[in-house]
Amino acid sequence: MGLLHPRLDAGDQRSLPDRHPDFWPCLRPTGGDRRSGPVSARGRVLITPRSLTATGLDAVAELEPLRRAQFQLLAGPAGRTPSATELTALLAAGDVVGWLAGVELIPAAVLESAGTLRVIARNGVGADNINLQAAARCSIEVRTAPGANAQGVAELALAHGLSLLRSIPQGNAALHDGRWERTKGRELGDIRVGVVGYGSIGRRVAALFTALGASVSVHDPFLTGPVEHELVADLEVLLGRSDLLSLHAPPSADGPLLDKHRMGLLPRGAIVVNTARAALVDSDVMHAALESGAVSGYAVDAFAEEPPVIDELLSHPRTVMSPHVGGFTDGSVRRATEAAVAQLLDVLGGQH
Repeated sequence: MGLLHPRLDAGDQRSLPDRHPDFWPCLRPTGGDRRSGPVSARGRVLITPRSLTATGLDAVAELEPLRRAQFQLLAGPAGRTPSATELTALLAAGDVVGWLAGVELIPAAVLESAGTLRVIARNGVGADNINLQAAARCSIEVRTAPGANAQGVAELALAHGLSLLRSIPQGNAALHDGRWERTKGRELGDIRVGVVGYGSIGRRVAALFTALGASVSVHDPFLTGPVEHELVADLEVLLGRSDLLSLHAPPSADGPLLDKHRMGLLPRGAIVVNTARAALVDSDVMHAALESGAVSGYAVDAFAEEPPVIDELLSHPRTVMSPHVGGFTDGSVRRATEAAVAQLLDVLGGQH
């Protein structure tokens, strides 16, 4: 059994064509473009990624090409994800022709209210937070930045995997509590790593673990390009031999990739690292697996809502959380912003 199609947004369960989001450099709408024609020099570009609004747009040098092209920059809420209501209000500000978007959900209602919007450029690899059918109906072009944050996310996946193999979070917590507790760890040369999703991020994850001596196998039914690691066509076969499983795939409209059946295929004591999407893992099933010892550790960097509600799974002592920082590095933010700006200017006109 393999990966299924990526979902669109929380309210739209229809499937997209068989394309992995790492290979979505441009998702073009169908039908006529009611927004064709020259863009006013006074046109606005909405900027909503938390990594950019937190510091203030004046501090983001990568946005300078938009200013040189005489676009006025409009900032979303500082340092946080905007709600649909806030997005609708921002887009109603007038003459918003471009949008540099982050991870916020962009439902049909928001897009349908954006009367002058021509293009959305994500500062990341995926577009599953955007209702793509609605964008097509509204003749809004959607573009992404494949590979821009791959190194940052891959390094975080490696860090989470190593920390769980050596029980670093648990040891740190014990010492803070005044307890001297040592747990025997595992070395990379003694484990088998399974990577689900072999796009730009998955490839780097596989390369990093391989360089440190691990045996690495990969699964990706949407695969294009060369494969430098053992390719396992059957997801269930890969799961059955993954002492450490790292997830780098789009979510499916058909439910979690790791449901009760598939979770049960992992070797006892396996580690799961999820730097992709919370929807890939059934939270109740994962909690039960941690409680029973079937899974010895779960690391997660993406949540259904952010900040997350700390439930049974997230508060479990063998769950390690990070606040969606995989692509939040100097290099990843710079590359993703540069790529998104270039995509905007490609559609709206102007020098990159």
